Amino acid sequence: MIGAVPNAAIRITVLRAALCAWFAVAPSALHAVPQTPRGLWVLAEGSQRVLENPDRVPLLLDDAKALGVTDLFVQVHRGGRAWFASRYADSGPFEAARAANHGVDPLAALIEKAGARGLRVHAWVNVLNLAANAQAPILTALGRGAVIVDQKGRSLLDYPEQEVPQPDRQYYRMGTPAIWLDPAAPGVAERLAATIGELAARYPKLVGIHLDYIRYADALPFAPGSRFGVGLAFGYGEKSRERFHAETGLAAPFGNDVTNADAWDSWRRAQLSSLVARIAAAARAARPGLRVSAAVIPDPERALTVDLQDWRAWLDNGWLDFAVPMLYTRDAQRFEYGLEVLGGLAHKRSLWVGVGAWLFARDPAGANAQLARLAREKRLGSALFSWDALRENPLLLSSLATAQLEVNTAQRP
Repeated sequence: MIGAVPNAAIRITVLRAALCAWFAVAPSALHAVPQTPRGLWVLAEGSQRVLENPDRVPLLLDDAKALGVTDLFVQVHRGGRAWFASRYADSGPFEAARAANHGVDPLAALIEKAGARGLRVHAWVNVLNLAANAQAPILTALGRGAVIVDQKGRSLLDYPEQEVPQPDRQYYRMGTPAIWLDPAAPGVAERLAATIGELAARYPKLVGIHLDYIRYADALPFAPGSRFGVGLAFGYGEKSRERFHAETGLAAPFGNDVTNADAWDSWRRAQLSSLVARIAAAARAARPGLRVSAAVIPDPERALTVDLQDWRAWLDNGWLDFAVPMLYTRDAQRFEYGLEVLGGLAHKRSLWVGVGAWLFARDPAGANAQLARLAREKRLGSALFSWDALRENPLLLSSLATAQLEVNTAQRP
C-alpha cells in the first residue's frame, strides 16, 4: 500500500513506479476512458523556475502525469517581463533562460517534451498586472497615462509600495497590490494584443493562451460598482473619462460624484471585454485553432460589478474557449455553494474549476476531498494551483498523486 510508506520522497518514487507499470500494461485502457481536463499552473518566478532549469522539466512532467493533469499553464509573461522573444515586453528573462538551456528556446523545448508525454501546453500571461515594475516597456512606450487611476485622481504609480495611500489606508487595502494597467487608456489594448499575437506566432505547437489578471484593480472591502458612491474604485484616468464622454455624451463620475454611474460601469466593463476580444482575435489570427482561456473571479456577481469582468459574455461570444474560475477556499460550504453556481453555468459553457491546492499544505485530505467532490460535477474540469506549491509540500503532492492513482485504478476495465 503506497499510503503506508512513511517517507514522502520514497512514497513519490513508489507511486511513479506504480503509475509507469500501469501505463505499460494498460495503454488501451487509458485511451478507453475519456479524461476530464485538468490544468496545472506552473509559475515563472516560483520556487521551481522550470524554464530557467531545464533539468526540472522531467520532474514537472512526471508530477503532472501522476496528478492526472492534461494541460499545463506555463507562465511566460509577468510584470511586463517575458520568457519568450518579444518586441513589446522585456525579454531579459527569456535570454537568461535560453542561456541556461544552452541556447535552446526553453518554452519550445518544454512544449515538445510535454507533447511527447500527452500533455498540452498553454502560455500563461499576466495581462493588466505589472507587479511592481514601473520600468515595464509598455509604460516606456505609452507613458504614465497607461496606469490605472482611482476615483480621486491618484495613479497607482503614486501609491506607496502599490498600497492605498493614507488616510484611506485606514479603511481600504488593495486586493492585489501592484501597478495595474487601464484597459481603456489609449494604446493599452493594442499593445497587449500585439504582445500576445507575437507569442502565439512564435510557437506553432502551443495549444493555447491562458489570460490572468484580466480584470480591473480592486480594493478591500469591495466597492459594488460606482453607483453607491462607497468604497474605492479604479479606471478614472483623464483619457478614459474623456473617451467615455466622447463615446456616450455623458460626463464620467469622479470623486464623490455618482452621476451616470451605471453607464460608467457598463462602459468600463465593455472596455475590458473589448480587450479580451482583441487579444483572442490577435492570437487566433497568428495561430488559427489556438485555444484562449482565462483565470476568472468565481463569483459571477462580484466579477461583473466589482472587477468588471463579464466572463460569461466572453464565453458566450466565443472570445474564450474555456474559463477557469478560481474557487480558492478551505471552507467546504463555500466550495459547495461555488460548485452549485458553476455547475449550472457549465450547462452551456466550458469551465475548469481552479482549486487552491496550496491552501492544504497541512491538510492533504482537504484537497483530496475538494477534488473528489468536484469530480462528481461531470460538466466541470479542474485546475491545480500550483506545481511550485506542490513541490514545496511533498506530503501534499504524494497524497494527491496517490488519490489519483486510486481513481485511475478504479477506472481500469
